[in-house]
Amino acid sequence: MTDHSSKSEWIETDGLGGFASGTVGLLRTRRYHALLLAAAEPPGRRFVLVNGLEAFVVTPAGSVAISAQVYAGGSASAPLVVHPPGMEFVRRFDIEPWPAWRFGLPDGTAIEQSIAAVHGRPIVTIAWRLLAPRPGVSLVVRPLLSGRDLHALHRENPVFRFDEERLGQAIVWRPYPGVPAIGAYANGEYARQPLWYRNFLYTEERDRGLDHLEDLASPGRFTFNLSRGTAALILSADTPGLAGDRGELPALAASGPLPALRGLRARERRRRLRFASRLHRSADAYIVRRGGGRTVIAGYPWFSDWGRDTFIALRGLCLATGRLDEARSILLLWAGFVRGGLLPNRFPEETGGATDDHSVDAPLWFIVAAHDWIEAMRAARRRVAHADDAALRQAIEAILDALLAGTRHGIRADRDGLLAAGEAGLALTWMDARVAGRPVTPRTGKPVEIQALWINALRVGAACAVRFTAPLERASEAFAGRFWHEAGGFLRDVVDVDHEPGRDDATFRANQVFAVGGLPYAALEGGRARAVVDAVERRLLTPLGLRTLDPADTAYIPRYAGGPQERDRAYHQGTVWPWLLGPFVEAWVRVRGDGIEIRREARRRFLEPLAHHLDMAGLEHLPEIADGEPPHRPRGCPFQAWSVGEALRLSHIVLAEPRRGARAR
Repeated sequence: MTDHSSKSEWIETDGLGGFASGTVGLLRTRRYHALLLAAAEPPGRRFVLVNGLEAFVVTPAGSVAISAQVYAGGSASAPLVVHPPGMEFVRRFDIEPWPAWRFGLPDGTAIEQSIAAVHGRPIVTIAWRLLAPRPGVSLVVRPLLSGRDLHALHRENPVFRFDEERLGQAIVWRPYPGVPAIGAYANGEYARQPLWYRNFLYTEERDRGLDHLEDLASPGRFTFNLSRGTAALILSADTPGLAGDRGELPALAASGPLPALRGLRARERRRRLRFASRLHRSADAYIVRRGGGRTVIAGYPWFSDWGRDTFIALRGLCLATGRLDEARSILLLWAGFVRGGLLPNRFPEETGGATDDHSVDAPLWFIVAAHDWIEAMRAARRRVAHADDAALRQAIEAILDALLAGTRHGIRADRDGLLAAGEAGLALTWMDARVAGRPVTPRTGKPVEIQALWINALRVGAACAVRFTAPLERASEAFAGRFWHEAGGFLRDVVDVDHEPGRDDATFRANQVFAVGGLPYAALEGGRARAVVDAVERRLLTPLGLRTLDPADTAYIPRYAGGPQERDRAYHQGTVWPWLLGPFVEAWVRVRGDGIEIRREARRRFLEPLAHHLDMAGLEHLPEIADGEPPHRPRGCPFQAWSVGEALRLSHIVLAEPRRGARAR
């Protein structure tokens, strides 16, 4: 049993970009909470198909809801209404091997509800069962449908199609043209009864200053006799490119609904049992299909696959967990997108939509990830195929040659060997928030972590081709002379601000830690490295990660809250980022000698407190961000790839103890 807040969120992913998600307390508080959210062209073109269910248990004592909804209230004194209050009957919640609720009804009836997605297929299975035999118990379930883009909201309209098609025991709804059909395969009786449910209120969307009201369509209801056995409902999205031209339902219909559900779950249970830990299972959620390869979803529920996030997260999600073949697939897929030395910052949801290349660090992180993958292959005594090695080398050299010569967005190696980047209106580093079209932290010039990445990328390149050796030496020498802030005892955040020679920004930020940790090669060593790490620990460290700005700075914003503009202003101005704990802890260990006892101390001080958050917010995962001030409330995406990835990298690479007989790093 897991004792969670009713606001804690669970997620079940399908390996295709789709998912089911919700809260432990049953309420749907986000537009993204759904039972069937599927990617028509993985991992893009995602649609919310089945938003939720109304479920009532009928016993000789009467009808009791085991679902709960939030509606807009009719007055200022009652801004919202919760109806029905099914959460009142939740007695227990378990997250493993999939989300399951146990309900205790007033007459003593005890029921379990469980939800499990199927990996590799756009299918979600839902089951209800009596926990003790009881006569005369039935279940009525009403699906709530939309058929909308995952970021949109749905309103009542005359175009929605309530009519169903029947395929034996299966029901198919086609709500709108161009939207995947919804299949429902159940061992209950279906009765058509079209209804609109109006004014669902999503409190998380409201609190984020976004549209938050939605209408959903319910075409009918299923009735199950629970006294006769388990009620089974299998929801599927008709995505012929994945399931074959006939879709999912014909294959499922070869057996009855309950045998089909049990078969799907038995295979899924076996798959999940193969993971070594909770974080290993969580890592699996982010690795998804794109075309014939693999990519990484940056975060659930609203991110797609982003270049920078993919390469940062890959080192933990794949390399730390031994998923070297999937890492290879991700790297080779992305290698094919190198253009002018740059990589897409993100892929759009819509296939064929324009990608943006507004990222100076995505190609540099690609080089780091490729290097680490090759090293991991060697450590595993596996040979890198000649074609793979050639493809990665070609991409690495193309990136470095383009950056040395100069490419788009003012990205170029300057005369001092450092990498300059930026032009008006753009924010090319990971601190890329914008308000009213203007970057909050443009950092135009030569940002500190970009130089650490650049030096690492040149070192990787120099091992491939001698022509990168001289640029590496120039960049390393310039970094040592340009970034140290003697009066403060730390590293400047940006030098040559706005490409003005000698104009420097000494704002105290977390970015400087990458000069010491988080990358294969340190750009700063010795006493200065120790001073940087100590200063970052003293001024930026929290139990959930590093603040992005010193609290003593007048621009510091302690809470990430409010509408979109307020939140974007706070995003990198004090907000805590858990993924930054990875480079910090690696730096902390490096400057102390990297011995076994140092690693054990780091695990106790930094990793164990972070692990407590697996039982908060996004269950079994780590959040995107948190407030800068205590209690450091989790914010942003509750399920974030690089947060989980860096925790895994810390646990299994940075802080791993050498095997008996092996030398310490």
